[in-house]
Amino acid sequence: MASSVQILGTGQLVRLSRRMRAAGGPRLRQNMTRRIRRAAEPLHRDLQGAVRAMPLQSEGRKRNRSGQMGRGGPSPTTRPFRPMLAGGVRISVRTTSSPGARVWVDRSRIEPKARNVLNQINQTGRLRHPVFGNRKRWANQRAEAGWWSRRVRAGTPRMQAEVERVLRDVRRDLE
Repeated sequence: MASSVQILGTGQLVRLSRRMRAAGGPRLRQNMTRRIRRAAEPLHRDLQGAVRAMPLQSEGRKRNRSGQMGRGGPSPTTRPFRPMLAGGVRISVRTTSSPGARVWVDRSRIEPKARNVLNQINQTGRLRHPVFGNRKRWANQRAEAGWWSRRVRAGTPRMQAEVERVLRDVRRDLE
C-alpha cells in the first residue's frame, strides 16, 4: 500500500517558497498553505469515509472443540474500530523543504495492535486477526483489496490541478 500520497511540483513549489520568503509574506504563505490543504481535503474525506463504511465480512462463527458456539471476550482495542482507523488518515502541508500536500496514515493515532490493518486490507483484501485477542483462535474477514490505491488514483488529478491553480495564483500575487 502506498501509505501516503504526495502532490509535489517540487521545482515550482521550492522556487515559489523562496520568492515568498524573500518577499516576507507570511500572509501569502498562510494563504497558500490553507488553499493546498483545502485541495487535499476531498481526498482525505473520501479515504476516511471509505474506512468508516468498509464492509468487513466474516466467515461466520465456528464451533469450538466441544461442538459449542465459542464465547466472546473483551475487545482488545479501547476505541470503536472503524472510527479509530479513519482518525489515522491525516493531511500534512509543507511549504519549506519538499513542499506539497500529503495524505497519509498516521500509525501513532491507531491502537498498537491495529497499526497494520489498513495496509493489510489494501494489499490482500483480507483482515486476519485473533478472535477477541485470543491468539489460539483466528478469524478472517474479507474486504475490497486495493481500496486505498484506487481512491488515491481517482483523487490525485483533481488535487494536482487545484495545487497548480494555487501556485498560479500565488505566482501572480508575487509579480
